[in-house]
Amino acid sequence: MKTSIATVSISGELPEKLEAIAKAGFDGVEIFENDFLAFDGSPGDVGKMVRDHGLEITLFQPFRDFEGMPASHRQRTFDRAERKFDVMQELGTDLVLVCSNVSPVSLGGIDRAAADFYELGERAAKRGLRVGYEALAWGKHINDHRDAWEIVRRAGHSNVGLILDSFHTLSRKIDINSIRSIPKDKIFIVQLADAPLIDMDLLYWSRHFRNMPGEGDLSVTDFTAAVAATGYDGYFSLEIFNDQFRGGQARSIAADGHRSLIYLGDQVRRAPSTESLTVAAMPNRASVEGVGFVEFSTDEEDAADLIGILRTLGFRKTAAHRSKKVSIFQQGDIRLIVNTEEKGFANASFAVHGTSAYAMALIVDDAKQAFARAEALDAEPFSQPVAAGEVEIPAIRGVGGGLIYLLDDKSDLGRFLEIDFLPAEDEAEITPAHLLRIDHVAQTVAYDEMLTWLLFYTSIFQTHKTPMVDIIDPAGVVRSQVIENASGSLRITLNGAENRRTLAGHFIAEKFGSGIQHLAFDTNDIFATAEALRKNGFRPLHISPNYYGDVEARFGLDPELTERLKAENILYDRDEHGEYFQLYSGTYGEGFFFEIVERRNYRGYGAPNAIFRIAALKKQMRPEGLPKK
Repeated sequence: MKTSIATVSISGELPEKLEAIAKAGFDGVEIFENDFLAFDGSPGDVGKMVRDHGLEITLFQPFRDFEGMPASHRQRTFDRAERKFDVMQELGTDLVLVCSNVSPVSLGGIDRAAADFYELGERAAKRGLRVGYEALAWGKHINDHRDAWEIVRRAGHSNVGLILDSFHTLSRKIDINSIRSIPKDKIFIVQLADAPLIDMDLLYWSRHFRNMPGEGDLSVTDFTAAVAATGYDGYFSLEIFNDQFRGGQARSIAADGHRSLIYLGDQVRRAPSTESLTVAAMPNRASVEGVGFVEFSTDEEDAADLIGILRTLGFRKTAAHRSKKVSIFQQGDIRLIVNTEEKGFANASFAVHGTSAYAMALIVDDAKQAFARAEALDAEPFSQPVAAGEVEIPAIRGVGGGLIYLLDDKSDLGRFLEIDFLPAEDEAEITPAHLLRIDHVAQTVAYDEMLTWLLFYTSIFQTHKTPMVDIIDPAGVVRSQVIENASGSLRITLNGAENRRTLAGHFIAEKFGSGIQHLAFDTNDIFATAEALRKNGFRPLHISPNYYGDVEARFGLDPELTERLKAENILYDRDEHGEYFQLYSGTYGEGFFFEIVERRNYRGYGAPNAIFRIAALKKQMRPEGLPKK
C-alpha cells in the first residue's frame, strides 16, 4: 500500500510540511497549489526538496473550472492548463487533478465534457503527463463519481483517468459498489478523508471538518475495499481540510495521518475479496482483559499524602519491590503502584509533572503481539534497564508521554508481581471499602489531541468510540469521548480541554501536559462502601444540597433514597438500561481525584452530573495567582 498526503492537510510552511510528511513515513506527497505559490523557490527547487526527503510528488492540484466552458472562455481554460503543465514538468510530477466545474457560466453535457478532456489528454500526452478527473460533491453539473467515470470513459484517452475521493462519494451517499466495475488502470489516484456526520452544506463540511480515516463516521473502510477490489495498486493519499489541523503541529498531524492509513490498510486486508491490496500483515487488535495496575510517580514527601488518601479509600500495602522504592497498594482486583525512585523514567516524570498517575498496565491476550501491532502503527516503544532476574515489561508511550505497559498470562509477564515484588504487611488499621476493579480511567488532553488518541486506542486495541459529549464546566465546555470494549473491561474517558480556566484545562496547565486526571473504582454496594470509607477517615466531595431536591423530582426517587444520597454526597443518574451512583474524593495536587461508582446495568458515565461535580471540585482548587503550598 503506497501512502501519500496532500500538503494542505497539515500546518506550516512548505519546507516544514515536507519534513513532517517524510518523518511520518509517507511514500509520496500531493503538492497543493497554494503551498507552492506561497513558497519563494522555483518549481525545480520544490521538486528537489521533495526528492531530497525521499518522497515522490504524487499529484499537483487543483485545476479548477475546466470542462464545459462556453466558447468565449474555452481557449482561456486550455491556456491555463498549459501553464499548469509547465509547472508540473519543472516540479517533476506527471499527474494533475482536475476537479469538476463549479463555474456559474459552465455548460452541462457528458459529451461536451468528454471532448474537452480528450483534447486536454492530447496536450498532456505530448509532455508525458496525465490528467485525473474528480467529481466534487458540489460540482455544478458533475457531482457523482459515476458521471465523472462516464466522461473519462467517453473521452477514451490513455492519459485521462479518474480520481476518486472518499469524502465526495460518501458525503453524497453514492453506492460504493459502483467503483468495483471501474478498470484499475483508469483510476489514477485515490484520495481519502473521513468526517463526523454533520448535517450542513457539503462545501462547508468538506472545507472545515474532514479528518483522518478512522477519526470520523464515514464508511471509509468499505470505500477503500471497493477500490481494492478493482485491483488498484496505486497511491492512497490523504486530502484533509480541517481548521484544527491547520493550527496544529505538523509532525503530530502527519504522524496521525500515516497511522490512519496503515490501520485502514489492515482493516481492508482483513475484509473479504480484497486480496489485491498489498499491505504488510500485522497482529490482530489486542483484546484487553482489564487494567493490571496504575502507577504513580512521586517523591517521599508527597508519597505520604498520597498513601494516606489511598488508605482512606481502603487500599492496603501488599507488596514492595525487591530492588526499588516501589510499593503496591491493593483492593479487590485494583493495584495502585507508588514509585518514589530517585532515578529512571518515573523520577523524570515526577520532575516535570509532579505527583501523577504516569503509567498504566493493560492485561491483553498476547503482550508480544500487542506490542508488535503498536509498533506497526507507529506507536513509540519504551524500555529502560531492569535488574538481573526482574521482568522487563513491554511498553509504549501514551497520552502526555506517559506509559502503557502490556501484560499477559503467557509468560513471566503474568508472574511479574511475584518475581519482582516481596509480600508486605500494612500496619495501618484499614477497613476494606468493597472496591472491586477499575471501572474507568479518565485522561485529560488538550482538545486538539482528542482525535490523535481516539485513533491510537481504537487502532491498537479492540475498542470502539462512543459519541462525543459536551461536559459543562462553569468556566467553559470540555469535550468528552469514551473508548471502551464490548465487555467493559477497558473504559477510557478522554476529556478535551479548550481553555485553562476549566478544571480540565487547569490540570493540563499545572501538570505541564496531558495525563490521567482521575480513576474510577467499581463497587457492588455504594452505601456499604460509603460507610467503610467513613470509618477510614475518607472525606467525600461535598455536593450542594440543592442538587438532591432536583434529582428527586427528575427521577421520582423515594425521599428515603434521596436522603441517603445526600447524607453520603452520592450523585445519581439513570438511563434506559439502569441506575448509576457516583461518589468522589476531593482534589489532590492540581486537580487529580478519585471516583467510586456503582453500575446497575447503566451504560454511561454520569455526564449530566459533571457540572455539579466540577463546581464542587473547583471550590477546593488553589485560586489563580496564589502560590502552591
